[in-house]
Amino acid sequence: MEKHAIAGLSIPSIEIMDGYPTMDTATHAPDSDRTRLRRYHWLAKYDRDAINAIIDAGIICQVAYVFDGAPYVTPTSHWRIGDHVYWHGSSASRMLKAQEKRIPVCFSVTHLDGIVFARAAMNHNVLYRSVMAFGEASTTSEEEKRHVLSVFTDRLAPGLWDYARPPSEQEWKATKVIKLKLDEVAAKVNDALPGDEDIDLATDRWAGMVSLELAQKPPVADPRLTADIPMPEFVKKFRYAGQPGNRSMWVENLAEDEK
Repeated sequence: MEKHAIAGLSIPSIEIMDGYPTMDTATHAPDSDRTRLRRYHWLAKYDRDAINAIIDAGIICQVAYVFDGAPYVTPTSHWRIGDHVYWHGSSASRMLKAQEKRIPVCFSVTHLDGIVFARAAMNHNVLYRSVMAFGEASTTSEEEKRHVLSVFTDRLAPGLWDYARPPSEQEWKATKVIKLKLDEVAAKVNDALPGDEDIDLATDRWAGMVSLELAQKPPVADPRLTADIPMPEFVKKFRYAGQPGNRSMWVENLAEDEK
């Protein structure tokens, strides 16, 4: 491990670990041994504010589990309330039927923030924020299901739940909600510069980053609408929450590039 200075950037102290620059960050203890990062452990974030921000910034998660001896990974929508994450689906879903039996699951969320081009072929990288949680999932009660689904809907767009037609009893019956308590959870965040060695830094090869963001476009009305139906305010005000990470090591160069 060695201290390293990056020319032209006014940033906090940077250390080189296994060839990769990384910011000095506050340390927090992992929840358990299996949430302790071992590969690139300096990218770990164990504090709940950082973890919650990554979970809340996304709409899609992946849930992994073993069903009838075979591994599955299911992408689905998620939301967080306090120290629980939730996802929902059909009552007939094999995934939800298996998970309601409190089988072990792995929950994950990932955001891609950029592509890093390095001077050395093995040092190209991606900028990302990710969370992984372990535990036993369980089914919510009927009362809790009705509450948390309204929270989920209004999380997408405040006011959407009250605007839409309420679910029928058959629709409630056909829907299950699964929850997982965030007892074992960790985040991994890479916002680092290219992990090039000194011999590579001395060459005339270009290195840098291409920033990636998810673009939001204007709303498009259902063509079956009649002309006199106005667009609700919650649609006009809708903003996707999944903004990119701060890319702290790149911040000054990004500001220059965007002028």
